[in-house]
Amino acid sequence: MSSGLKGIKTIRDFELADKVLFLRLDLNVPIEHGKITDETRIRESLPTIKYAMEKGARIVMASHLGRPKSAADKQYSLEPVAHRLSELLGLEVILFDDPKSDAIKSLIKVLKKNQAILLENIRFEPGETKNDIEFATILAGYTQVYINDAFGSSHRAHTSISALPEMVKDRGVGFLIEKEIHMLDQLLENPKKPYLAILGGSKVSDKIGVIEKLIDIVDGFIIGGAMAYTFLKAQGKPVGRSLVETDKLNYTREMIARMEARKKNLFLPVDHFVTTDIASGKGEITKDGTIAEGMMGVDIGPQTIKNYCAAIKEAQTIFWNGPMGVFETPAFSQGTFAIAKALSENTGMTIVGGGDSAAAVEASGYANKMTHISTGGGASLEYLQGMKLPGLEVLRTKVRTPSI
Repeated sequence: MSSGLKGIKTIRDFELADKVLFLRLDLNVPIEHGKITDETRIRESLPTIKYAMEKGARIVMASHLGRPKSAADKQYSLEPVAHRLSELLGLEVILFDDPKSDAIKSLIKVLKKNQAILLENIRFEPGETKNDIEFATILAGYTQVYINDAFGSSHRAHTSISALPEMVKDRGVGFLIEKEIHMLDQLLENPKKPYLAILGGSKVSDKIGVIEKLIDIVDGFIIGGAMAYTFLKAQGKPVGRSLVETDKLNYTREMIARMEARKKNLFLPVDHFVTTDIASGKGEITKDGTIAEGMMGVDIGPQTIKNYCAAIKEAQTIFWNGPMGVFETPAFSQGTFAIAKALSENTGMTIVGGGDSAAAVEASGYANKMTHISTGGGASLEYLQGMKLPGLEVLRTKVRTPSI
């Protein structure tokens, strides 16, 4: 059983009027040539920000963007995000370069009701990824209420996620984390049956924890993406030059046997879309599940699509993580988009587990038909595996007294 949000307060539990609110958000959006290409994470943060504004808080927002090596990596600046937040919120978002500067305290004091502060990329500070106590103490020096609404970063023990809230008495989560945990808990606690897990992506090793957790809960697994070739190879089927994790073949055989022993349905590809060269964007459909020497699988084939969609139609609860093929290439996207369409037509609960899956659903055009698309990626997978997320666990613990 998940511990969920037990023992954790939410933003509703605090008096915010005229209080300095440190709001850790996940504004890690893709940016190309200075333009945001997918603003989902920004929009998902808006309800918490708007609530805090309405309650009269003095807001200091923080987020990371990418993995900059230093503050000199200006392509990771949050400037485009600050501009977009200003437009969406109808207020002035002041981008502040140095979170360790005393000047921020002066700025906080004179903030107007239509202004909020956004700290520049928090990972520009070397101490952030080291969960640095000294950096956390400086941030705590001007924080009266701490709210984490960055679900996608909550599996990281970083300063603004872990060390900082340890030092703040009034701390909790925002509306996005509350929604994420509520949705993911439904996959673990009394889900409606039949319950189907659709797992794709490149590696079996990335999904071992999820399969282990779900094997006794779900009624069946649909396997696609490159991880399907490891399954097929484990069954002795020819997969040509397709990506296979050879060091996971024994484990995969054991897993298949355990699924059979538990009478779980296991759906594997019965035909494929194959190519000799991914960069060519060209390929062909196999007659059956065999992939010839020299060929590699890049998507599921038409009969597999039919089989998978038929199973999806019958399900009442569906969790999907990982594309069915190299969906970024239009010619290899049919399987992934067909799965997205099938989920969009399902009348049960459909939850998409972030990362590449979220990007695939957005690209398919069916995102608005899903029950929930997680912003979490790695965090949602770790949560479903039963792992403790540092960003949540710290909110259940006692407050640390700063020693610096």
